[in-house]
Amino acid sequence: MTAPTLLVATDFSETAEAAAEWAVEIASARKARIHLVHVLTLPPPRPHYAPAPADLQNALRDAAMEQLDREAQRLTDLGADVEKVLELGVPSQTLVRLAEELEPLVLVIGTRGLTGLSHLLLGSTAERVVQHASCPVLTIHPEDAGEHRDLSTVLVPTDFSDDALKAVHAARDLLRHFDDAPLILLHAFNLPVEYTAYGPIPTSVNYLEDAGIEAEQQLTRIAEELQSEGTRVETVAREGYPPEVICDEAKSQQADLIVMGTHGRSGLAHLLLGSSAERVVQKAPCPVMTVRCQEEEEDSGTD
Repeated sequence: MTAPTLLVATDFSETAEAAAEWAVEIASARKARIHLVHVLTLPPPRPHYAPAPADLQNALRDAAMEQLDREAQRLTDLGADVEKVLELGVPSQTLVRLAEELEPLVLVIGTRGLTGLSHLLLGSTAERVVQHASCPVLTIHPEDAGEHRDLSTVLVPTDFSDDALKAVHAARDLLRHFDDAPLILLHAFNLPVEYTAYGPIPTSVNYLEDAGIEAEQQLTRIAEELQSEGTRVETVAREGYPPEVICDEAKSQQADLIVMGTHGRSGLAHLLLGSSAERVVQKAPCPVMTVRCQEEEEDSGTD
């Protein structure tokens, strides 16, 4: 039987190193092999400049391979089974292609790498990978470096959409390999933000009360199904703006990981990454694993 695979992207930055360390923990629990990937992007020809030396490509490839060897050895010393992969191309496109070819359990990537500017909360490579990858994507923030990586608490936001349900199942499958880790199901509900411009509406109180009751009922149904399969489940229904509620709840629960779908009921077809998922990936106090529905049709139009 072929061992499962984790696809781990590295650009040799500190965030990428942290992402690889998280991957080692998961690989150990799942008895998976790590495919450690570095994508080398060669500098394009520049008009009006001196041409690049003929041996530049080979020199860059050798230097990248040397770095990749060192990082692979570091992960091997941590107990991982590592296969090195050096590719030429655009990082996001190459990682998405490898995800389709290897069908990994998860693709692990840092939110910002060597090219990430400090004011960008989500690097362009990570954003495109989350948008397009066919497998779950685990994003690691610079602040996650050196944090404890045992999965003792996993927060799963849900809006009861198909995307959210797939994330619930992905979290359940992951937790099966970690002893006694609870899954916290969270639903955030509120009035659509555009309604708040009208000021207080008397019936809004009843609306929110009813929404809370309905949310608790739906959460209970999902929890009972998971509990029947042996998963420890807690449920939380809170009123508020979903991204803020999710991040606040992750802090209060001291969650080690958030698992969520890339789209929900409010996701428009032309948006490849739903606004809630994007904001949570950017702002979360812990790593975030996003799960994308396989049947989603990608819109080639611009946002």
